[in-house]
Amino acid sequence: MDMFRVAHATATDWRLAANACLAQIGNVPPEANLGFLYVTDLLATDLPNILTFFKEQTDIIHWVGSVGVGVCATSQEYNDEPALSVMIADFPPDSFRVFPAIKADIDEFAEHRVWCEKFDAHFGVVHGDPRNPKTPTFIAELAEAINDGYLVGGLSSSRGPNFQIAGGLTEGGLSGVVFSSKVPVATAHTQGCSPLGQKHQVTECQNNIAIRIDDRPALDVFNEEVGEVLARDLSRAAGYIFAGFPIKGSDTGDYVVRNLMGVDTENKLLAVGGYLNPGDTIMFCRRDINTAYEDLLRMLRDIKSRLVGRPKGGVYYSCLGRGVHMFGEDSAELRAIRQELGDIPLVGFFANGEISHNRLYGFTGVLTLFS
Repeated sequence: MDMFRVAHATATDWRLAANACLAQIGNVPPEANLGFLYVTDLLATDLPNILTFFKEQTDIIHWVGSVGVGVCATSQEYNDEPALSVMIADFPPDSFRVFPAIKADIDEFAEHRVWCEKFDAHFGVVHGDPRNPKTPTFIAELAEAINDGYLVGGLSSSRGPNFQIAGGLTEGGLSGVVFSSKVPVATAHTQGCSPLGQKHQVTECQNNIAIRIDDRPALDVFNEEVGEVLARDLSRAAGYIFAGFPIKGSDTGDYVVRNLMGVDTENKLLAVGGYLNPGDTIMFCRRDINTAYEDLLRMLRDIKSRLVGRPKGGVYYSCLGRGVHMFGEDSAELRAIRQELGDIPLVGFFANGEISHNRLYGFTGVLTLFS
């Protein structure tokens, strides 16, 4: 596993972008056996032709990837423009297995589970369809199915087709590639929000609506935490304030972030982007650019400290709300990765939800390095 090559390009005609990527890759070694391919949604309808092109031109059969409103490569982000991001690699024989979308039941993964047990697979790169309400459940079940393994990836983000790539084109569920223990990896994620105030307990709820928090009207607790200015004009909180749910057993203060979906000022109710249960711990978070950048650097320095030697390549999955929308123009998020880790081959996309370990996150960046 010594060869990783990355390429990226933008062009309104997919053929021009694909040929530019092929030129950057150069001669494809015969041992190259897995490709990662990410395209922006402005080229989503061309993805069948794009995938066929790379299979024919590289002789690589196995490909994984997804569609995103934005894609990224080493130090470069492409947002809301027609672009491709490609990486090819050679992995040891029998060290990975590509699987198509799990759409209805985890039993659809049964034949691949046998391979995972035989080759000691505990890690996977996966892509999900945000339209399938079972996708978060599949993430947890798949991680358990590969011996309590670790997953990274993201949900497709698209204003058109929500294609994923897993050998061929697929959609409607969770797909990707699992790796055996022959493939060493290091992975970490960074948060894009910072907590406000203290932790609270949901004491009464219905589906995704918090009725009472700390045995008080939910909206009263929320208003106290976000402050008088935002409480007077709740529309200003949209896209800035979120609900956070600490992960039980985490020794790093980890939490998942969900959108605030609405309020009922008359009945003092608060709706969030996820189902609630009585007894859930909830806190409120704000979208904080400075804190997010500091946490990005913390994550990068942490993963660097765990590496043995220079990484050969990597994949990065960031939230649609990050990138240009949080850190500004000039590919600041991807340039920070290069600044801390060097000019390593790296590809990924801006997702509609990020996957790390066994759950779905929001407003995070998930980095995995192959060593």
